[in-house]
Amino acid sequence: MSAVNIAVLASGGGTNLQALIDARDAGKLRNGELSIVIASKPDAHALERAKAAGIETAVIPWKGAKSRAEFTHAIVEKLREREVGLVILAGFLYILSPEFSENFAGRVMNVHPALIPAFSGEGCYGLHVHEQVLARGVKLTGATVHFVTEECDGGPIILQKAVAVEEDDTPETLQLRVMQQAEWQILPEAASLFCEGRLAIDGGKVRILPQK
Repeated sequence: MSAVNIAVLASGGGTNLQALIDARDAGKLRNGELSIVIASKPDAHALERAKAAGIETAVIPWKGAKSRAEFTHAIVEKLREREVGLVILAGFLYILSPEFSENFAGRVMNVHPALIPAFSGEGCYGLHVHEQVLARGVKLTGATVHFVTEECDGGPIILQKAVAVEEDDTPETLQLRVMQQAEWQILPEAASLFCEGRLAIDGGKVRILPQK
């Protein structure tokens, strides 16, 4: 089985990208190759992480696009050019037009900092999620890796991991612990499972197939 070319789309610091790089370097990103990182902003620190790891980079600026459709088309063309088999949204802040999901259906995954369907959907991203978790007083939160569909945070769930909420948590401390204990673990694992051909979507649910 030939290695799957992986593209990572990022808008900010690239901490989840770093988790993927670390997994690659540790031999845990099985049958996957981090082939390109595409940033929506030229000053995204994710680009520096990619360059330091020897990964090709590209900048397709949101601000330079005339429309969401034009922005999406530019990304799709770059992904096609690199023969990408899996797209990972890692802190990518923009919702793309239908052309994206039409061309990469079942081949895009995202990590969300909560246990979907809780604290998910439009407006639930970044620190906003953790602020809502603390405001509701829930005792368990976590992270979810899911396939991306046109419904925001509504695609089939691949992996989830729970994280306890502590009494003295702030949104910032909770965000960091969710990243460390959940996001940075399950995102590389989900990517590896995909690249090994071990994920199957059946009736809107994801089945993890046994290792061959």
